[in-house]
Amino acid sequence: MAIKRSPTKNKKKQTKSSFGSILKTKVLPWVIRGLIAFFVLTILWVIALRFTNPPITYLMLKRGFERKADGKDWKLERQWLDYEDMSNNLKKAALAGEDAHFMTHNGFDTKAIREAFEKNKEGKRLRGGSTISQQTAKNVFLWPGRSWLRKGLETYFTVLIEVFWSKRRILEVYLNVIETGQGVYGAEAAAQYYFHKSAKSLTKKEAALIIAILPSPQKWDARRPSNYVNRRANSIARYLNYYKIPE
Repeated sequence: MAIKRSPTKNKKKQTKSSFGSILKTKVLPWVIRGLIAFFVLTILWVIALRFTNPPITYLMLKRGFERKADGKDWKLERQWLDYEDMSNNLKKAALAGEDAHFMTHNGFDTKAIREAFEKNKEGKRLRGGSTISQQTAKNVFLWPGRSWLRKGLETYFTVLIEVFWSKRRILEVYLNVIETGQGVYGAEAAAQYYFHKSAKSLTKKEAALIIAILPSPQKWDARRPSNYVNRRANSIARYLNYYKIPE
């Protein structure tokens, strides 16, 4: 005796088959095209900024609009300074204060990340393990925040700049786009704002003070450093000569 198949089951199978077919023939090709376009455009973007300087960053615009919302004047002080014109004291201070293993890592300092994770897990004051490469990727290509999406993209762009840029270029861009005060960005603007001189001629202590305020440039002031900032700057200045910088 022949077994009759249930029409309902047949319809469900047909529906699933039809849905799977639509995914393969309609949706999947567009997803693949989208991914290819994303990789091509972002790689070209990174390569372009190897040779041209970033005009502005998301953070600069965000801070400007925040100031306007608070009833303050729009403020964006920034002046690009080429790598060879920067004081070596400043370059060494950046490594001493922000990324001791910059010259040897491939974009990620696994030891620093592990130590930061342990500190945060123990409930101590939150600290990051971001390298200069990671901070540059975030500042130039992304937005501030702590989402997994942003962190994933930061990792992606960090890999790209380590592949397509030199260590010299990474440090140059970093020192030109970092937030160094309220409405102040980059080493040259910071040197002019705090010490009324160019970043070409910063002393060890002046360079160390600028780097010392980077964890909280909206609150800390290199002209009137707190005891903590002053101690941090002294520690940075003391070890400057131990660091090798990109040539």
